[in-house]
Amino acid sequence: MPPATDALTAAPPSGQAAWRREAIATLALSWPLILTNVAQTSLQATDVLMLSWLSPEALAAGALGSNLLFVCFIAGVGLFSAISAMIAAERGRKRHAVREVRRTVRQGFWAGVVLVVPAWAMLWNARTVLEWLGQDPVLSDMAADYCRAVMWCLLPAYFYLTLRNFVAALERPLLALAVGILAIGVNAALNWALIFGNWGAPALGLVGAGWATTLTNVFLFGALALLVLADRRARRYRVFGRFWRSDWPRFFQLWRLGLPVAAIVLFEVTIFSAAVFLMGLISTEALAAHQIAIQIASLSFMVPLGISMAATVRVGLAYGAGDREAVTRAGWIAFAMGVGFMACMALVMIFAPRLLVSAFLDVSDPANATVVALAVSYLALAGLFQVVDGAQAVTAGMLRGLHDTRIPMFMALTGYWLFGLPLAAGLAFWAGLEGVGIWIGLAGGLALTAVLLVWRWVGRERLGLLPVGRR
Repeated sequence: MPPATDALTAAPPSGQAAWRREAIATLALSWPLILTNVAQTSLQATDVLMLSWLSPEALAAGALGSNLLFVCFIAGVGLFSAISAMIAAERGRKRHAVREVRRTVRQGFWAGVVLVVPAWAMLWNARTVLEWLGQDPVLSDMAADYCRAVMWCLLPAYFYLTLRNFVAALERPLLALAVGILAIGVNAALNWALIFGNWGAPALGLVGAGWATTLTNVFLFGALALLVLADRRARRYRVFGRFWRSDWPRFFQLWRLGLPVAAIVLFEVTIFSAAVFLMGLISTEALAAHQIAIQIASLSFMVPLGISMAATVRVGLAYGAGDREAVTRAGWIAFAMGVGFMACMALVMIFAPRLLVSAFLDVSDPANATVVALAVSYLALAGLFQVVDGAQAVTAGMLRGLHDTRIPMFMALTGYWLFGLPLAAGLAFWAGLEGVGIWIGLAGGLALTAVLLVWRWVGRERLGLLPVGRR
């Protein structure tokens, strides 16, 4: 596989040439990360699609269970994103930094072992959690059975995220992309077999979807590990050798940088998960429609999320090299790419929502009329917050490249939980807007968070966040 553009291989240009070169480098790194994110989300979308063929109850219960799982998974996404920021800074200071990179990746594996224990505990007791959240007892029972099958996917998923951030920081994202594309077919085949009992497999229904997800994540980690061992540039770091040896300074450094990032993404994801639970208090139809709309919005979000990951690496390389101007270029180019794409997606969601919903449901079937109408109305509102969603995602990645994570964590807490969630609940139940009110609250929380994070980035020189080095 050919390497992506590597900014470390030539003397830095200046003026318009520098901006043009940075745009090319960011795009070269972004598109495989974007497609890998789309592939990752396609795994869940495949589950939603096949469960919708099973029954509305299975789809609703799967939504409850998968949202509990996603909270655990996304905590890992945030924590392990610190790996790419740390590796990028080390490579900015010293081109290869083999020993430092190896230390970071190995401690990523250990962090996964630590993080998975509380996640397993929560998912094993999913029935209690869902009942505490006021969900329907029948749906809670179904979701709990699903969670006890799917919870075992988390450890291989965390190991996969560690390796994925490693190859991204090396600017070798095609390795993870190849595995992610193959995993779509693996997951679809496993779902087809285990949900419906095809090809001689037992018909496990919703529980079958859980075991399919677990086996797919085992495949993701195993396949990416093999590619890392086979790739010449990745193999020289020897990340699997003696990983059992303790390295407490690097272990705690990873947690110090990664925990606030995990909190940021958890604040965002849990407000969407809270929206799912609030929808469950309204009706099964509202919950099913919300699940469809959120899947479409999540697929769109994978693009700025991939650009955000690229921004972390590109800004991190410049930060490690002490190049203040390169930090500025890397950040604003990524920002323009992410916000520009989401503006285009907003138009699609606002003006063609039924076309998008038709990928999940037969919009001409009268039995689906209520769910379709609700999903269309939710998508129109999702289109309204696409731009601010892209802005907050990319800016968080830009700040992560500067190792600035603690203050953005409090900004995310303010936007999502202190403003967005109360607004959603108030409009849904007190103002009587129901599901529409929940989506308006989500949009408000995203907008405030975006404004605060952009303000932080704009003031980075005043706040002393820029590196000491050549201007």
